[in-house]
Amino acid sequence: MKILLEFQAVRSIWNLKSFYRLFYQDHKVFASLNLSNYEAINRCEQEVPEYFNFASDVLDQWSQIEKEGKQPSNPALWWINGRGTEVRWSFEELGSLSRKAANVLTDPCGLQKGDRVILILPRIPEWWLLNVACMRTGIIFIPGTIQLTARDIFYRLQASKAKCIITNDVLAPTVDTIVSKCQFLKTKLIISENSRDGWLNFSELFKAAPAVHDCIKTKSRDPMTVFFTSGTTGSPKMAEHSHSSLGLGFALCGRYWMELSPSDIIWNMSDTGWVKAALGSVFAPWLRGTCVFVHAMPQFEPKVFLNTLCTYPITTLCSAPTAYRMLVQEDLRSYKFKSLRHCLTGGEPLNPEVFAQWKSQTGLDIYEGYGQTEVGIISANLKGMKVKPGSMGKPTAPYDVQIIDESCNILPPGEEGDIAIKIDSKQPFCFFSQYIDEPGKTATTVRGDFYITGDRGTMDEDGYLWFVGRADDVIISAGYRIGPFEIESALIEHPAVVESAVVSSPDPIRGEVVKAFVVLSPSFTLCNPEKLIQELQDHVKKTTAPYKYPRKMEFVNQLPKTITGKIRRNELRNKEWGRI
Repeated sequence: MKILLEFQAVRSIWNLKSFYRLFYQDHKVFASLNLSNYEAINRCEQEVPEYFNFASDVLDQWSQIEKEGKQPSNPALWWINGRGTEVRWSFEELGSLSRKAANVLTDPCGLQKGDRVILILPRIPEWWLLNVACMRTGIIFIPGTIQLTARDIFYRLQASKAKCIITNDVLAPTVDTIVSKCQFLKTKLIISENSRDGWLNFSELFKAAPAVHDCIKTKSRDPMTVFFTSGTTGSPKMAEHSHSSLGLGFALCGRYWMELSPSDIIWNMSDTGWVKAALGSVFAPWLRGTCVFVHAMPQFEPKVFLNTLCTYPITTLCSAPTAYRMLVQEDLRSYKFKSLRHCLTGGEPLNPEVFAQWKSQTGLDIYEGYGQTEVGIISANLKGMKVKPGSMGKPTAPYDVQIIDESCNILPPGEEGDIAIKIDSKQPFCFFSQYIDEPGKTATTVRGDFYITGDRGTMDEDGYLWFVGRADDVIISAGYRIGPFEIESALIEHPAVVESAVVSSPDPIRGEVVKAFVVLSPSFTLCNPEKLIQELQDHVKKTTAPYKYPRKMEFVNQLPKTITGKIRRNELRNKEWGRI
């Protein structure tokens, strides 16, 4: 970080007033890439090119546009740490710095095209820099959340056969406890101002690295990145994506769902270990020439979050429903978001009650998108469309999404089934390539002419999708199928409840019953737990079908700190059933 800040210091520092002038000039026409070809590819109107590399074919093109003065030199990345330190890079600077980083990876680290690297970093500029450096070198990068334990890291190193791991001085000691058992690991690279025995220091190598680097030529279908995806049973799978599936696959998403342009600043709150960071903090915005805003914020703090929206000219916000649920507990009317115009969410369903509260206090709708690590955005609420609170919107191009039964019959409106994507003989280019080393599990994603998402849902007569739950989240109690989201939505409508997570719990008579883990509002004083449980049960019975009410309930100070409700429910369900 220090060397990057030193680089930043040699530039003229823009103040906020000049930044407002830069981004909000009236009648300004911004030059743009010829994105029509990329969008046509997403619509399946043109073939995917044989060769594609996001760094050279997109980022370097924006850099060239800057050099030619065809648009203002908008930052590609704007990072703050909340304590007065900022980093702002134009596309040209991102290009220059990422070439130096590429030389670090290939020379002192000894990596080459096709090698795998595990990248576990918090929201710091080096994460973005190394993403681009890997693209330039053809090195396959594997992001990981900083919440990984030694056991998690060991499994990922062994399963991926990664030759290098890149992390900071917080996780380096954890890595050192398991590294002797990792026979494939050759290089450890640390992002730190301090040296550590057995580790190469990125900052030191970066200073000495040359700034000239020729981007490697990669085929569109060459592997670019791998995401570990959690399941209810078994170890996480390695979902592999190609240079085109992520690098080109978000062109329509960036334009129509995220509604981005070179004049926008997007703040996406996703953890760097998840595909949503790739979607909302790298590929979709930079395809559109949009500035990516980042706050280091190691833990979500509602007041800090809201003050940031008031201080910086952020136009587009993307955050998980969990964050919105916490934000609506604040007095939002006392905050003035001068530039915010478009709010997005995804990763889990958004409760209609939270949607309504956010709308009433800010005047802004929240546009929910639904997608998966394996296939990207499947459906979304788009501007200009009627937003139905609680719905995941309509299918997005190029996907033909249907609700089907076990025999691949398309079900009528309103009937629950598997959410599936119709596929031809050749799967869409924006699909993941495979679960690495698991051809059987890759094959199970296809049933007949459909890709099976593993989610259950319905489609109404207007073509809107409604989420019921993960196929493995669905609770079957005394023959009734119960989705957790509807119960969670009912509970959050009660004034005593801030958040909840609903899972199955073993029962000797019904097989399993509904159990709710409930976080109470700080303003609520719990005097009689049994009375409140009865009150909440009655509330759910009145709000939704009576058989769905939680027969078990536990009050907790907080829910597991995970990025989505799916992962949280997995953790709680496994504990409830004695699996961990």
